[in-house]
Amino acid sequence: MSVIQWDKKLIDKYNINGPRYTSYPTALMLSDQFDRGRIDHALQAAGDELCLYLHLPFCHKLCYYCGCNKVITRHQHKADKYLDYLAKEMAMYQPLVADKRIRQIHLGGGTPTFLTEQQLTRLMALVHQHFRFVDNAEVSIEIDPRSCSDEKLRHLRTLGFNRVSYGVQDFDTKVQIAINRVQDVDLIRHQLKLSKALGFESINLDLIYGLPYQQPETFKKSIEQVIEMDPDRISVFSYAHLPQRFAGQRKIPEESIPRPSVKLSLLEQAITQLSEAGYQFIGMDHFAKANDGLAIAQREGRLQRNFQGYTTDGQDALLGLGVSSISQVNGVLWQHEKELPAYYKMIDSGQRPIIKGMALNDEDKLRAALISQVICHFELDIEAFKAQWQLDDFWAHFAEAIPLLKPFIEDGLVDVSDKKLRVTDLGRLWVRSICACFDEYLDHGQNRYSKVV
Repeated sequence: MSVIQWDKKLIDKYNINGPRYTSYPTALMLSDQFDRGRIDHALQAAGDELCLYLHLPFCHKLCYYCGCNKVITRHQHKADKYLDYLAKEMAMYQPLVADKRIRQIHLGGGTPTFLTEQQLTRLMALVHQHFRFVDNAEVSIEIDPRSCSDEKLRHLRTLGFNRVSYGVQDFDTKVQIAINRVQDVDLIRHQLKLSKALGFESINLDLIYGLPYQQPETFKKSIEQVIEMDPDRISVFSYAHLPQRFAGQRKIPEESIPRPSVKLSLLEQAITQLSEAGYQFIGMDHFAKANDGLAIAQREGRLQRNFQGYTTDGQDALLGLGVSSISQVNGVLWQHEKELPAYYKMIDSGQRPIIKGMALNDEDKLRAALISQVICHFELDIEAFKAQWQLDDFWAHFAEAIPLLKPFIEDGLVDVSDKKLRVTDLGRLWVRSICACFDEYLDHGQNRYSKVV
């Protein structure tokens, strides 16, 4: 995979708001006017294998930058109550997936390592009680190093976890204080070393660019430290400062936020350093070693994308459990209640806690396949796509995309012909915007999404 190219004029021109396309249509299109019976049929008619996502919302402490669905509490017993309700929810879904096997399971949040060893043991026992797994399933968890002792890490391994993802964000002390997430670099280094010794098959580190007080020289050092730790995967996410939506972000001084030009230099620096260190730029915000499953899947044309980002499985076979989780199975999308009291109330009433959803029609599925191919692999074989979807004339079918693509073509970001659409090295930063040209639902010009870089 070629190293990305940079052009400051194009950055100024194309750094607009756009979807991340973890699904198509995006989650914003889900509606409460939705036939929930479609979910039962989708699950029953799905393939032999599914992926699971479990949302665990609790955190001991607020990280000011965070826009995730979370509950800040010091009361450990709240997780016991949540597990009670997760058990009831699993029992509601279990009859519909009794003949399926789970290939991947991921624990996200919030802070999954908020749970004690005993609570984690109970959670995994519940999962295995209600679901069957394939041999050698991927079992992963997001870790806040501050809430994960050596004993807990060892316990995760005994429970069958084989993949871990550590939230680092930045190693600079001033940045950490500003976002209320202070964690020593030696702690991260120790936990990664122990993770490797315990035999975890894949280790990911998360960074965020655009945080308060970040500067190129300090972020460069953080990236150097990450590279020295030698994780299998690295994510470099863009910080979206939206204090009007997230109360915690109001604690961050506006003047501390890097200017757009500085923020973009942080991303450029990350891509350059990680590429030079041998990491494959998967796209948008993901990097992986060449021998990692994610990188291999991209090279072999098997890479997928779902609500967890880039993945090797689960694009249309992801079942989400817990408050606020989103599922996509067999062409049907649905989301659970976002607030804990409402989530509990629905389960108490004997209902699955679903608040909105959407069933994809044939045109949705066609466009979802196109966008997935482009965002994962940066090119589309038009002849093969036409044959797969029985299209007589590709460009006639997507006629509305032609004027939208025109500026990208003129600026050398996309090459198009009757046989192929290819995002150039220069255009890879803008793959989200390029995909948006094929989005039937998108109002080009609204600001409901984050900046593309």
